[in-house]
Amino acid sequence: MKVDIKIAWRNIWRNPRRSLLTMGAIAFATTLLIFMLSWQFGSYDTMINSAIRTYSGHLQVQAKGYREKREVRLVVRDLHPLNVLLKDLPEVEAYTYRGNAFSLLSSKARTYGAMVIGIDPLREALVSSIKQLIRRGDYLSEEDDHGALLGELLARNLRVGVGDEVTILGQGRDGSIAATVVEVRGIFSSGQEVFDRSFMQIPLKTFQEVYSMGTAVHEVVILCKDLEKVQEVKEILASSIEGSEGKDVVVLDWKELMPGLIQAIRMDLFSGFIMYILLIIVVAFSILNTFLMAILERTREFGVLLAIGTKPGRLTRVLLMESATLTLLGILAGVVAGSLVTYYFQAHGIVVSDASELLRQYGLPERLYPRLSGLSVFIGSGIVLAITVITALYPALKVRRLRPVEAMA
Repeated sequence: MKVDIKIAWRNIWRNPRRSLLTMGAIAFATTLLIFMLSWQFGSYDTMINSAIRTYSGHLQVQAKGYREKREVRLVVRDLHPLNVLLKDLPEVEAYTYRGNAFSLLSSKARTYGAMVIGIDPLREALVSSIKQLIRRGDYLSEEDDHGALLGELLARNLRVGVGDEVTILGQGRDGSIAATVVEVRGIFSSGQEVFDRSFMQIPLKTFQEVYSMGTAVHEVVILCKDLEKVQEVKEILASSIEGSEGKDVVVLDWKELMPGLIQAIRMDLFSGFIMYILLIIVVAFSILNTFLMAILERTREFGVLLAIGTKPGRLTRVLLMESATLTLLGILAGVVAGSLVTYYFQAHGIVVSDASELLRQYGLPERLYPRLSGLSVFIGSGIVLAITVITALYPALKVRRLRPVEAMA
């Protein structure tokens, strides 16, 4: 075996230019796959975190059926057990309470329908990024009873600015008319048109008073310290709720709250998969051509070796060793290059200004960051390894059918 390894190593460097080109092709494919996979996974992380931080959170506790019906009467009544439980969970970073009601908003100039959201300003700032997205005016203070935050597009539709008054008209939880006047304290811009056009935030205590909510809320929004902890926290909350009197509430994770985001990610994965297949096919044919040329150039040599008694199996084994060595060296170089390139852009980001409008629809910034992970490295190098080994089998097995006399002719 040691002799075969030495022979394979020497054969590789008999034609260094061809060997280096082959390793270069393998390294390039590995580098490209690692970077592109890291780019995809990084953009998904940015997309998910942006959507979670803007509104939904990692988890929400709601009344059963509220997500589908959005009826103001479907509420979470008893908050004390949840409050005690969430305070003691180390995996929970922050949580807040919200009330929601679709209402008519009227200014001096126009009337427009929107979702009015009651928030606790201090808690909301720990869960949501709205405070950092204020473009005009200020965020709500704890003492503010009749202030409001509007999305930029909603403020434009109502033709109001900071300091203007907006009349809210809706229906309370008990069927009564909910009406009040609030003053615009700040205008935010999240970059997501639906959110900026359809949402107004007011203090939770004002919301509960106007909409006859008492102490009840519609959503308990939870932010976990890590995306990987979401399922664990969800199971803890679900088991606790089932064992208490609050059987009329459910725990929903971000995948259930934002099914459209999951669909967008799946569509992107599918399109990326097609592109990777095309890349792999091109690389496979390139490597196959190189291996075939190497065998054709050495046909006479193989004929002599077979004539002097070398078994076809041993000859095939040496050729496979050559292919495996070239492949592993190329993949190793590709992993190093792909990791370095990805690390660079992971630190500095990539500005995609031409697609800024499309990115904003998914809550993504213009500057995106790839994320190098063991998964992207493993998948990228694993795909290249599998394709290269399969490609190298055909030329190697072709040698087994050689006849010494014909090969030496």
